[in-house]
Amino acid sequence: MGRMDAALASTFTASLPPWLIEELPALAEGPPPGTAEERIRLVNRLADRNWRAGNGGPFAAIVVDAASGALVSVGVNVVLATRLSSVHAEVMALSLAQRALGRWDLGADDTELELVVNWRPCVMCYGATMWSGVRALTIAGEGAEVEELTGFDEGPMPEDWIGEFERRGIRVSVGIGHDEAIDVFRAFGASDAVVYNARGASEV
Repeated sequence: MGRMDAALASTFTASLPPWLIEELPALAEGPPPGTAEERIRLVNRLADRNWRAGNGGPFAAIVVDAASGALVSVGVNVVLATRLSSVHAEVMALSLAQRALGRWDLGADDTELELVVNWRPCVMCYGATMWSGVRALTIAGEGAEVEELTGFDEGPMPEDWIGEFERRGIRVSVGIGHDEAIDVFRAFGASDAVVYNARGASEV
């Protein structure tokens, strides 16, 4: 039963890993990733660094101003570091953006924010993205490759998942940086890194 007999928890926290916290000033002060290619290149780089550092899966996300690319937040998957299954890269990036702006609706006041991820969100992050208020989603790819190469269960997505986003005012762009994203997943899959699907190992 593990810690089932412990006192009931009342709070939890999730933080970016130290290596990324150290990089945040340079990311904030440097030139913004003004093009889709630059944004995807950044998330692919962070995703690769993240799994190699042992924080979680090979996934990263950023929230940017859709027009200028100015960074609002950066997120990586920290499931292993926190032992919390919900703290995927998208959840981290969206939550940190909401904290930075002080509101749950990232599209309030006609704000045009874009979520950039190195693959299509899983079923949980699909919902998190939809409810976040972002106006655009840019991803390197979508499809079965991530599950085939990494072993992660991405969950059951609606067949018309792009249409569901677009009917809610969220533009979707797919395919930039695809091959680089696949390289990251292939390297992860060839390693002995932990795949943290439900009912898998709870201790790492």
